[in-house]
Amino acid sequence: MNLNIEQKWDLLIGEDGNSSMPPSWKNMSKALSVLYGDSSGGGDSKDQERKGGKGKGNPSISKWLGDIRTYFENDVVQIIQQDAVEKFGIEKFLLSAPEMIEDIQPDVNLVSTILSLGKSLSGKTKETAHIIVQKIVQELIKKIEQHTQNTIRGAINRSITTLRPRHNEINWNKTIRANLKHYQQDYQTIIPEKRYGFGHKRPSLKQVILCIDRSGSMGNSVVYSSVFGAVMASIPSIKTQLVIFDTEVIDLTEELQDPVEMLFGIQLGGGTDINRALAYCQSKITKPEDTILILISDMYEGGNQAEMLKRCKKLIDDRVKFITLLALDDSGAPYYDHHNAEFLTALGIPCFACTPNLFPDLIANAITGGIESVHLWAEKNIVQPKE
Repeated sequence: MNLNIEQKWDLLIGEDGNSSMPPSWKNMSKALSVLYGDSSGGGDSKDQERKGGKGKGNPSISKWLGDIRTYFENDVVQIIQQDAVEKFGIEKFLLSAPEMIEDIQPDVNLVSTILSLGKSLSGKTKETAHIIVQKIVQELIKKIEQHTQNTIRGAINRSITTLRPRHNEINWNKTIRANLKHYQQDYQTIIPEKRYGFGHKRPSLKQVILCIDRSGSMGNSVVYSSVFGAVMASIPSIKTQLVIFDTEVIDLTEELQDPVEMLFGIQLGGGTDINRALAYCQSKITKPEDTILILISDMYEGGNQAEMLKRCKKLIDDRVKFITLLALDDSGAPYYDHHNAEFLTALGIPCFACTPNLFPDLIANAITGGIESVHLWAEKNIVQPKE
């Protein structure tokens, strides 16, 4: 909905300050005042919420969410929804009527909030939380699955194409199409100036390890990484592994087939031991040159920092394609440890924040061109974090 300045002021003033407001606008203003206005009729609305009152400041959340979706666009609904979670409390959301589930706008922030509650959820609250996580994860998979699979498969096909094929390896269809401009009328044939071949396909072309920091500030990155990991696990030509860590390291590779249960079992928070996580990932690497290791962390190390930095250098020396994402999130530049990020950058390790819509292209560039290709791609596509 596009509003001019007068209309925005009408909504800001509210129905009480503008009796001439049209009925539809009054309903919209009421919906906003529940969250942003002093709708308690005196006194603190949060206090009334805690007392469980049934006045104007304590709406039926399922009905209210439905109203909000009627009046506003999806991106605005997500912001209002998250503000409501902070004001009313996530438990109130989860204990609302079951029909509320249909009105919830899919939002990674909401999943992160649920994961942060961890084991404190129980009974009906836990059941509703599970349904919400399932709905949002399914929406995310639907959104990213086809593009991710097509992008990565295309990269794999390009990476195994050779321009010097043996005769029995020539891709004749591609070779003919590429050389049609060299057709010789006199000889009624094509001069194949470039020959394209299939190359030697390997049973496991690339090993991709997602190593994810699950500290509280990385909530959205955990959600997106887990969903991408599940989608990538469905591509047989790469071997995807997913590892999460705080001060402990947990390998969730076997659970990638069920991302909802996997996510619902993750509790955010705790310390951070990057060195320990990298050591575990290092132990899983069998062919360094065929391995892409993506560390997703704000780089605030709570373990042995000197050992962590030394391990990063060893991974690069072993020719692992090592990439650090300071966040995998829509929110832009994150808070991160600048000293560690600068050290990694000096080693030649790409170090930046990435949005989910660019993540498949990042993987594709790592597959086809390696670290240098990732550096060039990031310079063109990524807004680097600022001080």
